[in-house]
Formats: sequence, C-alpha cells, structure tokens
Amino acid sequence: MPHQTFITPSHGEGGSLEEHLSTTGTVVDRGLEGVVVGSTVLSNVEGQVGRLTYRGYDIDDLAPNACFEEIVHLLLYGHLPTAEELASLKRELGSRRTLPEPLVAAMQAVPKTAWPMDVMRTIVSGLALFSPVNNKGEHVSDIHSAIELIAKLPTILAAWDRIRRGLEPIEPRADLSQAANFLYMRTGKVPTEMEEDAVDTYLVLLADHSYNASTFSARVTASTRADLYASITAALATLTGDLHGGAASASYNNLVAIGSPQNAEKFVRDELSKGHRIMGMGHREYRVRDPRAKHLEAIAKKLSEHQGNTKWYAIARELENQSQRILAEEKPDRKIYANVDFYTAPVLADLGMPGDEFTCLFACGRVAGWTAHVLEQLHDNRLIRPQATYVGPPPGPFVPIDKRQTSTVGSA
Repeated sequence: MPHQTFITPSHGEGGSLEEHLSTTGTVVDRGLEGVVVGSTVLSNVEGQVGRLTYRGYDIDDLAPNACFEEIVHLLLYGHLPTAEELASLKRELGSRRTLPEPLVAAMQAVPKTAWPMDVMRTIVSGLALFSPVNNKGEHVSDIHSAIELIAKLPTILAAWDRIRRGLEPIEPRADLSQAANFLYMRTGKVPTEMEEDAVDTYLVLLADHSYNASTFSARVTASTRADLYASITAALATLTGDLHGGAASASYNNLVAIGSPQNAEKFVRDELSKGHRIMGMGHREYRVRDPRAKHLEAIAKKLSEHQGNTKWYAIARELENQSQRILAEEKPDRKIYANVDFYTAPVLADLGMPGDEFTCLFACGRVAGWTAHVLEQLHDNRLIRPQATYVGPPPGPFVPIDKRQTSTVGSA
C-alpha cells in the first residue's frame, strides 16, 4: 500500500486537515509512491522479489556476462548486439570521447575546489553549444546524440579529476573500453583486467533503474520537447542529492568516520539515536536486498584481497551486519538491506577515486538509461504536467500597501 497523506495547510487560513479531507477527498502521494505515471520497455524493478531486468534480461545474468557497451546497445537499439554491432558501437564511442577544447579550458579556469557534480553538470550543458541547431534552436536528439553523451561523460570526470589535482588532462584512447579508458585517463596507465572489470560491472549495474528520480526528471524535461542535452543536464542536477546519486559518497564518508570494523556497532547506535539514516542501507523500491548489492559486494571483496588492503570492504561488511542486527533489536517490524550505493563505496575507494567523485561515475553509467528514456519519451510524447492540491488561504481582496499591516504569518 503506498504511503498516502494529505498536505497540511501551512498556516491557519486554509482550514483544518479534516475539513480539507471532507471537502476535497483528494489523496496526495507526496513521493508518488505507488503512482504509475507512464510505461517503459527499458527496465523493470520488482521490489518485492528483488529483481531488476533490462529489456527482459535479468541483472544477475547481465552483470557477470555482458560488458557496458553491450548494455548501451541493448538500451538504445533494443537488443543485445552481435559481434559486428558491438564492434561498431565501440568504434563510435571511441571516436566521440574527446571534449571540445573550450570546455577543457573552462574546467581549467574554475576553482579547484569546485564540486565535481557541479563541474560535470555545467560541462554537459556546455556540450550543447558545440552541437548544431536548426532554425528553431533545436538540437538533434537521436541515438548518435545519445552515444555522444555516453562517450563524453567519463572524459569530463577523468579530466576534472586530473585538473583539480594540478595535472594535465590525458587524451582518451579509442582502442579501450569505456571502463578501461576512464581509468587510463585518470592515471595514464592501462588498468589491470580486474580493475577494468570492476568499473565495467559497476557501469552495467547502474545503467538503468526504471523511473527513478533522475530518470523521471529527464523524462519530464524531454516531455516539453527539450532536447537530450537539456534533459541530461536536468537528470544530472537531480542525481546530485544524497537521497539519490549522492548516497554512495555519503556511504564512503561513513566508512571513513568508522575507521575500523570494531567501531561499526557504536556508529550505528549513535546514528540511530540521532534519528539519522545509515546511508547505503534501505531502498524505496526493494523490500529485500538490492539485487545489485551482491555483485558489488563480490567485486569489493575480490578487489580488496587482490590489492592486499581489505580495510574498506571489512568496514562495509561489518557495518551492514550491525545495521541489520541493531535495527532488528530496536525496530523489529522494520527490515533494512544494503542497496547499490553501499558497496559502491569500498569498490571505488579501492580504485583510488575520491569520495566526492562517486556520484559522477554513477552518472557515467546511468547516462545510458537516461538517454534511452529520453528517446523513448520523445517517440511517444505527452507533456508531463501533474496537478497539486492547493491548501493555502481562500481568495480575498487585494489590500493597498498603505493599509497593510506586518504579519507574523509566512508562506510555506
């Protein structure tokens, strides 16, 4: 049953909640929980059983067997590629990775303290300046425009990562995969197979997730007939919050604060006593463990053992254990499980990425889904324009300025 509530008037002039209920009978789902606003063929989230599928393919099959480029092809073209189709897509992605020089110069000109997601959002918006427009100022929004954005987001992140460290950006390589090329552009070294696989699997797992907040934002924007650049900029802005894409960075901050597995129990008890969430635990849709979490946990364990530094994985594992145990003690009617962000933190930390860039890498995977959703929206479009229940004061006369009195009542 979705969580349903009635909006309470912000001050005394709108009548009581009961009066509002009796006169309107309007049920408001504040988070749109359980409200169906559209349809899609791209992905399906089955929260009760913990299943995620992309165009009918289970994530448990895709994560260990398909590379990110195959997922891009699946989402954009509607089917898993043949060897020839995959090679063609890889060539196109490789040819589109380089950023316009003025945008690189723009990154070099901003303060090194600029937040990575602010930089990515700004540069993605700036890409529109280098895309041709028709006489109405419209950019082409098609599969090739989508591939352009998918190709360039990792370049933006890798370039900013080096610029903020006082280093020159490294030109992308067309002969490497999306995952390997991203790691190469950060370090100047071709990654190991294990490192490439870790990032590649992460991108596969994050590629799409039905009508999540950022995807819905992109579709709302596209429904106005805005183009891909505007829609993906809107999605990036929505992804930033720590109730969405920012959760992985917040999860990493928790690992840093805990410092050692032995401190996990105290941390959980302290956070719950303050009414705080354990970031990375729990999910709006999943009532069981997020199906993506087990794949990321396996990668985190394998990567940490390979590198001989199990610190981050060990803390995360104990934090999940203690979160579940203590919550079961204090709130036995509630169950909480790790979501995709939880084990993202140890994986990306072991790859040497700073915590404030985690959301940007999330975007590098999710842009495949965002662009596919925008194209799906534009193909059969209807302006998304929901209604709101007005709970403010009733209509009244206009008061001339010399007759107005100072009021302590504000508006919400």
